[in-house]
Amino acid sequence: MKKMYFALLASACWLGPGFPQAVANEADFVTDPVVLHPDQSAVPPAPAAVRVASADRPNMGGGFIEFLFGDGQGQRYQPQDQLDRQRPLYPQQPSYQPQMMPQQTMQQPGMSEPARPAFDPKFEKQMVDYNGKESAGTLVVDTPNKFLYLVQGNGKALRYGIGVGRPGFTWSGVKTISAKKEWPDWTPPSEMIARRPDLPRHMEGGPQNPLGARAMYLGSTLYRIHGSNEPWTIGTNVSSGCIRMRNEDVIDLYGRVNVGTRVIVI
Repeated sequence: MKKMYFALLASACWLGPGFPQAVANEADFVTDPVVLHPDQSAVPPAPAAVRVASADRPNMGGGFIEFLFGDGQGQRYQPQDQLDRQRPLYPQQPSYQPQMMPQQTMQQPGMSEPARPAFDPKFEKQMVDYNGKESAGTLVVDTPNKFLYLVQGNGKALRYGIGVGRPGFTWSGVKTISAKKEWPDWTPPSEMIARRPDLPRHMEGGPQNPLGARAMYLGSTLYRIHGSNEPWTIGTNVSSGCIRMRNEDVIDLYGRVNVGTRVIVI
C-alpha cells in the first residue's frame, strides 16, 4: 500500500510545476463555474467529472486526497454542458421603470389645471359715474387702482379692469393711440430679452400670444393697451409697463376708439 502511495505521489510530481497550483485551485473550488456559450455550435467538449469531498468523510482531507482514495460515496457529477442548458444565456435585467426628471412636469390625463385666483367682479366692464374733467372719448388709465376709463360724457364712463406694470415698470404721461392691430404678432424688445433670455424672439398672433386678441399702440413707445391669455392677472402689477385687459374687454374697447384717441396714464 505504501509503495502505491509513493508511486501516485511521484506521478503527481511528474505532472509538472503547474500541478500544485491546480491542486490548490481544486481544493478551494466549492461551486461549479458558470460558462456561457451564446453560440452552442462553438461549445467546447464537456470537461471531466468534478469530484467533491463528502461532508461525512472529514478524515480524508477533501480535495485531491479524496479524489485519490475516496470510495465514490457522497460524490456528485454533473456535465458542464447540462449546466449551460439549464441557465439563461444572459443574466436577467432588473425591471425598468422610467423616472421623470425632478424639474420635468407633465399634464396627466384626468388631472385638472392648477387653481387660478377667482376673477374679482369689481373688474368687470361696467358703467360708472365719472367726475373728471376729461372730454368724452378720452381714455384715462388709473394705474394705482387698476382701472381704465373710457369717458362717455354727462358724468359717465365705461370702466374696465386692467393689469399694470410691476414695481419699477409703472409710468405716467399723455399719449395717443398711434396704431391698432387685431391678433398682433409679438416681438419682445431687446430690454425684455436681456431680462428673460428664455423668451421667443418672435411669436405669431393667436390665442397663445401674450398680446391677446387686440393691441392699441401708444405713441412711439413700446407700450400698448392689449389683451391677455392670462385673465387671472387682471387687477395686479404684472406687466413690463403695458396696460393689460381681458380679451373680451379689449375687443370691446378696440371697437369704441380710433387712432388718435388721447390716453392719459396716471
